Amino acid sequence: MMMRNEAAYKNIIKILKDSEDIYIFPHILPDGDAIGSSTALCRALIKLGKNPTILVEDGIPKYLEFLVSGIEENIKEVQDVLEKIKDTTICIAIDSSDEDRMGSRLSAYKKGCTINIDHHYTNNLFAEHNYVDDGAGATGEIILSMIKSLDVAIDKEIGEAIYTAISTDTGSFKYTNTTSKTHIIAAELLDLGIDLNAISIELYQNTRLEKITLQKRVLETLTTFHHGQAAYACVTMEMMEEIQATVDETEGLIEMLRDIEGVEVAIIFKELEKNNIKVGLRAKKYFDVSKVAMDFNGGGHVKAAGCTIYDTLENAIEAICKSVVKYFE
Repeated sequence: MMMRNEAAYKNIIKILKDSEDIYIFPHILPDGDAIGSSTALCRALIKLGKNPTILVEDGIPKYLEFLVSGIEENIKEVQDVLEKIKDTTICIAIDSSDEDRMGSRLSAYKKGCTINIDHHYTNNLFAEHNYVDDGAGATGEIILSMIKSLDVAIDKEIGEAIYTAISTDTGSFKYTNTTSKTHIIAAELLDLGIDLNAISIELYQNTRLEKITLQKRVLETLTTFHHGQAAYACVTMEMMEEIQATVDETEGLIEMLRDIEGVEVAIIFKELEKNNIKVGLRAKKYFDVSKVAMDFNGGGHVKAAGCTIYDTLENAIEAICKSVVKYFE
C-alpha cells in the first residue's frame, strides 16, 4: 500500500514556508526516527528563520541527546507553551500512526492547525493535513525530502539526525522496510561528511550497566508459546525502580526475542504505569503483527507494530497471546 498524496505534500510545504511559530510533536516514548526526524526538521526551520519548538513528553532519550546539541532551547514541555498555541498555530505530529501517540499533549496538539507526517501504513490520517508514505523506510526519509523542498541545505547536523532516524528504524538497514532508496539516502548523507563512527557509538556502543542488568531481568521472564513460534517477555515497574533503568533503556529488548531460532513473533510488555501496558510486536518472516496491534487500537507496520492496553499486565499478556494465536491459525 502506498499512501503518498502529492497535493497534501505541496500544501504542507507551503504551510511551513508561510508560518512562523511551529510546534513539533514526536510520539510518546520517542525512538531514533521520532527524535531524528524532529530535530532535523527543527534545524531546517531555524535556518529558514522560523520559530520551531519540539514539544516532548518523556524528554530526550539519553542515547539521542547528541542530536539536540545547540538547539536545547528549542526543546520544551507542553505546559511551557500551552497558552501560546492558537487555532492558527502549526502543530506537526511526527512518526505517529494515531492520535494516542500524542499522549498527554493531544489536547495541545488539537488546539492548533494540525499536520501529520508519518510512514506507518496503519496511520488513520487524524490531522487536518496528512502526508503518509508507507513506502519510506523511516519518517526521516520523508523529512529529508521536505527539507529539500523547503530549499534548505543539508548540513552535518541535519544529516546526522536523518541518518539516525533511518538507521534506527531499519534496524541498521536489516529490516524489510529498507529499500534501495534508503541506501541511496545513506550514501548521500555519508558524502556530506557525517561522523558515522560517532553516531554508531552514541546509538549502539554506549550502553549503561543498568540496561544490561535490565536485559538480564527481562530475559528471566522469557516465555514461548504456540509451539515455540512466538515469545514474550515483560518489563515491570518493580524492575525499573529496583534497577534504576530509564524508559529508553527498554529499547532493543524485543529484538533479542525475535532473534531466537524458530521464533516468528516477538512481544514485549512494558508496565510503565499501573494498568498501562505498552505492547511491542515484531515479526521475522511472514506474520503481520499490525493485525494484532489493530485489535487493540494500535498500529504500525507488518513486521513492527504496537499498542497500549489499559489493564493489568496479566490480562494484557492473555489478550495479546490469544490474538497472536488467532492470526497464526
